[in-house]
Amino acid sequence: MLDARRQNTGTLRTPDWFKDATRWTQLTFVEDDPEKYDPAFWVDVFKRTRSNAVCLSAGGYIAYYPSDVPYHYVSKYLGGKDIFGALVDAARKLDMHVMARVDPHAIHDDAARAHPEWVMINADGTPRRHWAYPDVWVTNAYGDYNTVFMPEVVKEIVRKYDIDAVFANRWQGHGVDYSEDSAHRFKDMFGHALPKKPDAEDPAWQAWVQWRRRVLTDMIAQWDDAVKAIRPHASFIPNMGGASLMEFDLSVIARHCPFLVVDHQGRKGLELGWSAGRNGKRIRATFPDRPVVLITSIGPEEEYRWKDAVTSGEEMQLWINDGTAHGLYAWFTKFNGVVPDERWVEPVADAFALQAAVEPVLESMKPAAEIAVIDPSTTLRHWAPEERPNAEKHDLGFYHALVEARLPFELLSDQVLTKENLDRFKLIILANASCLSDEQNAAIRAYAERGGSVIASYETSLRDETGRQRQEFGLSELFGAKFVAGPRGIVKNTYVALSGDHPINEGYEGAERIMGGTRLLHVEATNGSKTPFLYVPDFPDLPMEEVYPRKAPEGAAVIARETGTGGRAVYIPWNIGEIFWEVFAVDHARLIANAVHWALGKTPRVTVMGPGVVDLALRENSDGIALSLFNLTNPMMMKGPIRENYPLAAQTVSVEIPAGKSVARAWLVVADRAANVSVKDGRAQVEVPGIERLEVLHLSWK
Repeated sequence: MLDARRQNTGTLRTPDWFKDATRWTQLTFVEDDPEKYDPAFWVDVFKRTRSNAVCLSAGGYIAYYPSDVPYHYVSKYLGGKDIFGALVDAARKLDMHVMARVDPHAIHDDAARAHPEWVMINADGTPRRHWAYPDVWVTNAYGDYNTVFMPEVVKEIVRKYDIDAVFANRWQGHGVDYSEDSAHRFKDMFGHALPKKPDAEDPAWQAWVQWRRRVLTDMIAQWDDAVKAIRPHASFIPNMGGASLMEFDLSVIARHCPFLVVDHQGRKGLELGWSAGRNGKRIRATFPDRPVVLITSIGPEEEYRWKDAVTSGEEMQLWINDGTAHGLYAWFTKFNGVVPDERWVEPVADAFALQAAVEPVLESMKPAAEIAVIDPSTTLRHWAPEERPNAEKHDLGFYHALVEARLPFELLSDQVLTKENLDRFKLIILANASCLSDEQNAAIRAYAERGGSVIASYETSLRDETGRQRQEFGLSELFGAKFVAGPRGIVKNTYVALSGDHPINEGYEGAERIMGGTRLLHVEATNGSKTPFLYVPDFPDLPMEEVYPRKAPEGAAVIARETGTGGRAVYIPWNIGEIFWEVFAVDHARLIANAVHWALGKTPRVTVMGPGVVDLALRENSDGIALSLFNLTNPMMMKGPIRENYPLAAQTVSVEIPAGKSVARAWLVVADRAANVSVKDGRAQVEVPGIERLEVLHLSWK
């Protein structure tokens, strides 16, 4: 165990400390912990899990140390103790990195009476009581509480304790604050009254989203500056989800956040097992070189919030291990220092041990996928946060189709469409990037002119960055498509018919047509484009005697063209990603996979053959490649918690060998042994005998 921690001694208390903070324990104290919890148990957890970093509750809503900041509420059970400081010292003796957690989202009565301006105001003008614990008050995240009071708390913690960072939870606010101060500042900047409800079409709502972004971005800089003024190596680390990056000024995040923490702690409702890895891809979509840490809860993440419960060990391992496969650092969180149910400790220790096993190989490598799905931040900003999941269905459908097709891929944010970022990929996919600026469209066209291939669907480039519909696609020439009318829908009982022989309509032997979409655009093919599928004109779905087509297929339903610069373009003028996400029709999965294979124009760099569902991640450096194969094959793949793990049967991996290189070694990192490898036609073929949860194939070149 000690060897895993010794690596930290080289970066302890340096600006690069976070680079080997790869396995995190988080303990979120509850108020009576000072009297009831066992610190020795937690020190043992640090050791058993081989954690090299810890995040501990310090203050904010409740302080777990003796605080001198006025109105900073100290736990009434603390007495003469300092449980935060004691665990900081214990962790440092184990050469662990330490981060102090603060939660600024609520205050007690004495603070609210003395500083009513710290309390969030409802739309009806009343102060907002806490929705879950009405004895306390919700704070106004956009005013003096976070810009005057909390910086004093942060500075006190950083001065008193040997820590590397301050981590803020629930710091972003909870909706619109209707205080006079917020209303005045907002109107001065944008000229609007505060919006009464989330509405993507309301100019006041859009303006408020921008105002909030500016206020919170400034807060990140202020808190980080306060930390660094006392401990120059340390940082303020805001807690955020992958989608949160679209809410902030990226230059401020780049300057102040050396690593990013994703607060997506587990699956909720119907959610795919690959969602953990997607979190990392979404951060890398904007900051490809920045370490990402994924928080995993030991409890279920359902809306009913059993926060002191324990989910199944297999479910915890699924979440942590899929994050590991995609290069995320591991972090588990436990609420309440008292542990009435210890069933989580061994699964977390096992998952962290797997993380430790693959780190030496993965840490020196960078993602190397040939394919990128464009993360459409410009489009998603036009949706209220609670409605955003509906807008993301297009992207999620393509995501799952690519997983099923066993194609390694990354995400790339449309906020960073630079030549350098785009040219990392041979193919980019725009599932429904409906809102794109002239500059973004120009960047995509330039990418295609340099030989890149593009797949797009539905409304991609039909709107500008403000959401206003254009008269023509911004990428019309690239698509080989002219906009005629639409969108139209929801339309039921729609079909698309195979047209001619084309690689995109292969594999449908015995079928003349397949299911179509539910939201359709009418377009005309241009530039000599091919149309592998045509729309079947609408016909009724009832009475059953009327369910037959009246007309022959007409109108382009899939458009494919050679760009003339070495790449290919495919445009699908209906909501194939969204409808695949909703229905999971096998014909739609095949259509997406066929389009990708044809647009690539070559055999993929990596292919994997075998049974089951495997989530792939490809990384490389000058010495070789590492292919992570994560076993998703489980009856509970789409909704947890997993009850039992089902080991995967043997897989055959084929990897393109770079020009001028040969295979020096094929190594199975988790199994810790050599793999059988053969070479044919410039490709290395490796047999992976089986995968329990995760295997990493490391091919070294010579």
